Amino acid sequence: MTKDINQGTKAVWAGEKDQLAFGATQVPVVHSVSFGYEDMDEWYDVAIGKKPGHIYGRNTNPTVQAFEDKVKALEGAEAATSFSTGMAAISNTLSTFLAPGDRVVSIKDTYGGTNKIFTEFLPRQNIDVELCETGNHEALEAEIAKGCKILYLETPTNPTVKITDIERMVTAGKQVGAMVIVDNTFATPINQNPLTYGVDLVIHSATKFLGGHADALGGVVCGDKNLVEPIYHYREINGATLDPMAAYLLLRGMKTLKLRLRQQGDNAMELANYLKSVEWVDDVFYPGLPEHSGHDIATKQMRHYGAMLSFSVKGGVETLRHLLPSLKYANRAANLGSVETVVGPSRTTSHVECTPEERAAMGIPEGLIRVSVGIEDIDDIIQDFQTAFEGLPKERLVNG
Repeated sequence: MTKDINQGTKAVWAGEKDQLAFGATQVPVVHSVSFGYEDMDEWYDVAIGKKPGHIYGRNTNPTVQAFEDKVKALEGAEAATSFSTGMAAISNTLSTFLAPGDRVVSIKDTYGGTNKIFTEFLPRQNIDVELCETGNHEALEAEIAKGCKILYLETPTNPTVKITDIERMVTAGKQVGAMVIVDNTFATPINQNPLTYGVDLVIHSATKFLGGHADALGGVVCGDKNLVEPIYHYREINGATLDPMAAYLLLRGMKTLKLRLRQQGDNAMELANYLKSVEWVDDVFYPGLPEHSGHDIATKQMRHYGAMLSFSVKGGVETLRHLLPSLKYANRAANLGSVETVVGPSRTTSHVECTPEERAAMGIPEGLIRVSVGIEDIDDIIQDFQTAFEGLPKERLVNG
């Protein structure tokens, strides 16, 4: 598919035609574990990658390939490979390239699972990790200048939606020969394409916005073929393979990706502005707001500010206990990116693995609510929040 095709068209058509069969207009779910060959030489050529084809489901699969090709097209990448989950994509990618004695530079408030890799698992392997304050570009540049094998970024971040200047960090990373990796889950390829700024690899938890319906787990990494191939090799041996049925559901969800993100992003902007006026709310974190610390950078590198926001409330956890159950049109769940609005505190969602002290060190208050804004009519979303706030006990606002 040519590069001049727009993103909405790529979301519908990219990666599919080569995998169609029997005149079908939709990619089939190929559940076969193995793929047979009558010709021994052809079998061998496919097995060693000399000819296209499939051998064994842990390695490749037609349905999975269609999903990978669609993401590849949307991100403008040369190659892509998929995984059973987003965390599998992150952990396999880091494990592919890191060895004892290497150094990683990243930011403090990455997703909780990613943070655990940096603070718990990599140090056990004698890999040095330096985590800088998100948004402090000077501190990042200073640490990068000391040398690192990988510069790992997440922008916007989960859950505080902080922004990092991708182009600036790529410049710093390349000066020391670092591989630059960006988790693009929150932005999606509709709103941001890090590869255009010189990033080496882009990672997505496909479970979230790519699938969009909270019914399939998956992850994907894309970039230069010479970098993706060793990641694929690591994954095919270690076995974190994307299931064909999940790949089909992700493919189906991605066809409406641009439409969903347009509605969700517009809704998020209106909800963020409403929350600013609520007396129970201490702070609203959304890069679309002019007062957000990363607003100017987000405006430069994103097409839209996205569907994710968070806000902190007076009264902390006790206020959460009253507020969240009162919402009628929001799932209280540890997920994001689906068509329904989803809410939850970081203490039970993105950073449940962390202690309160660790969350505080990352700038995540216990009274923070993460909101993945859905495609519902925004008037109903705002009315739902307004009713929930009105039901809170006023004495807690006075005393809290």
